[in-house]
Amino acid sequence: MDFYEASYTIFTAIRSAITPLIGTPAAAVNTGNGADGTPTKYIDKIAEDIAVSVIKKEQLCQLLISEEAGKVVIGGDTGTIFLDPVDGTYNALMNIPFFAVSLAYVKDGVLKEGFVGNLSNGDIFTAKRGEGSWLNGVPLHVSDVSELQASAMSVYGKHFQYDRVIHLIRKIRRFRQFGASALELSYVGAGKIDGFVDLRRTLRATDAAAGILILEEAGGIVSDRDGNPLTLPDEVSIGNCLVGTNASLHKKVIEYLR
Repeated sequence: MDFYEASYTIFTAIRSAITPLIGTPAAAVNTGNGADGTPTKYIDKIAEDIAVSVIKKEQLCQLLISEEAGKVVIGGDTGTIFLDPVDGTYNALMNIPFFAVSLAYVKDGVLKEGFVGNLSNGDIFTAKRGEGSWLNGVPLHVSDVSELQASAMSVYGKHFQYDRVIHLIRKIRRFRQFGASALELSYVGAGKIDGFVDLRRTLRATDAAAGILILEEAGGIVSDRDGNPLTLPDEVSIGNCLVGTNASLHKKVIEYLR
């Protein structure tokens, strides 16, 4: 079973298991704290257990890094998989239909494959390094919007980045926050929105790795807040800032964030 087949198996199994839980009190029960230091909800635990089981059975990688379990030695021949079993947990708990499972395969420090499956509507975003990215099998490309005044972006910041964020928001046409970064990055890749900006320093490789590859393979650019190459640590307790846009807007966004 290859990465895509395994990811699709994980996606369908998780979707089947958690759909009856969406929006219920049972989904929100705390089962402990995850490796990222935040509470693990029952819905996260169910989803992660399914994913880990498949990854171990198929020996898909040497190491798994997951939002809840942290680092798990799998024992496969090579590579690392970054997993977020439910990206957008709050949305799932509140029955807001925007949450996903996200998996990325990394070998020798290079993102090779990405899979983001929308658990609410069944959409599947995939990417392979050097080969492109797809939504339900249809090739993706970022938007051709070239002016900030015409753009729609998902923008996140905390109070201490207020000046930077408000400066950008005043310039763009539409400002959105959907609450699931893997899907939001994928939406930029699909040209549904023109950019994703997260200045909270909480974005982790498990959240973003698959979406980054999908966006880049669709012709977009991803960097840190200052426009430099992005580094996402392989520790789920450490986050970073991220700017991901189409190629026409990237430098303009960075300028407004300075």
